[in-house]
Amino acid sequence: MYGFRIVDKLQKINEDIQPNQLKYHHKRVLVSKEFTFDAAHHLHCYEGKCKNLHGHTYKVIFGISGFVDERGLMMDFGDIKEIWKKEIEIFLDHRYLNETLPLMNTTAENMVVWIYEKMAEALKQQDRQEKYAGARVEFVRLFETPTSYAEARREWMENE
Repeated sequence: MYGFRIVDKLQKINEDIQPNQLKYHHKRVLVSKEFTFDAAHHLHCYEGKCKNLHGHTYKVIFGISGFVDERGLMMDFGDIKEIWKKEIEIFLDHRYLNETLPLMNTTAENMVVWIYEKMAEALKQQDRQEKYAGARVEFVRLFETPTSYAEARREWMENE
């Protein structure tokens, strides 16, 4: 079958591959990263279980597109994580959302737009604009349960 194999020679930059060969294309690509957070909330003007204080383990998926740099990277996944941790998650994880989010009914539909706006705002910061050519949020998907989600897409956010 397939046996374990150690490579014969580890590829080295400037010997086996040149720096100008690292960037394979000039196309827009999308990278995606997902995160989870736990939070409590309740809904206003709603008749059902969700009018009571309750919690969820939410899942957020970001789709961010842009152009690769000279190394062939569009955006480091660690940089997406840093934005998430420092600029978005602090308002969400283990929080009472009705208290930490702007005044709104804390529905998945409202929250996903707020999350989209926070990420889009973070990508527009000058240092990030220079670092990530043409980076933009294409979509944010917010799962409230494993089978239920709300989504915000760039074309809806920019054209409506």
